[in-house]
Amino acid sequence: MTATVLVLQHPDIANCDLSGLPAAHFPSATVARIPVDEGFTLSEQTAAALAVQQIDYAVLPDKPFGELGLIVSDMDSTLITIECIDEIAAGVGLKEKVAEITERSMRGEMDFAQSLTERVALLEGLDENVLQSVYDNVLKLSPGAEYLIAECKRHGVKFLLVSGGFTFFTERLQQQLGLDYAYANVLETADGKLTGKLKGRMIDAQAKADLLRQHREELGLGAGQVLAVGDGANDIPMLQEAGIGVAYHAKPKTEQHADVAIRFNGLEALRGLFV
Repeated sequence: MTATVLVLQHPDIANCDLSGLPAAHFPSATVARIPVDEGFTLSEQTAAALAVQQIDYAVLPDKPFGELGLIVSDMDSTLITIECIDEIAAGVGLKEKVAEITERSMRGEMDFAQSLTERVALLEGLDENVLQSVYDNVLKLSPGAEYLIAECKRHGVKFLLVSGGFTFFTERLQQQLGLDYAYANVLETADGKLTGKLKGRMIDAQAKADLLRQHREELGLGAGQVLAVGDGANDIPMLQEAGIGVAYHAKPKTEQHADVAIRFNGLEALRGLFV
């Protein structure tokens, strides 16, 4: 039977105040691990004390990172720091309008498919060169992204990028980072301009969960060998389908449906959850 552990993460965890908790083991400068009983939960008072110190915490099975077989990650505001569609919209002076729709969708206040169709329509007539400009000049990887992917490769853990964004970006990230799989929506273009429409299957919340399930089955993995990470409401079905669902700097609604919340650290904290 797998033991259970409370994992605490902070850039200088050994110098944080962990009073009121059992003795911790410090495998690195950023991680503390405390064996706990199955079903253990932190008191509200202790959780608040950790939050004040910007310590991320999680209670989960105590197992090696290599026992995972697959990490499934959202792209916008998860693997990367931006929402690509908001930055594309800046090219037509509509960033604020599009960002407002994006935010409502990510909070779960409007249907994702409807919101995406509405936002893409606003991009009609935009020169497709704007996409390359966003990739070259605006897009940045989230802290810890390259480390996490390097650790996946070192331990044989596959990495699936699945996004309600666009293949223009996922394909380039897949090549740049050496990701195993990548899926996103296809922006239609004509004569070098965006048409304001998508081509083919829409990658929405259900499609994300379906792609996780498909790759889990193809790889012959159990549910507990799959971790999914995302920030928005359209990631919730994917997080629930995974054995471990991680809300990363996420909307409150997303956190409510996740097993783990990473609020303060970068993506390196996904690696820190495991031995």
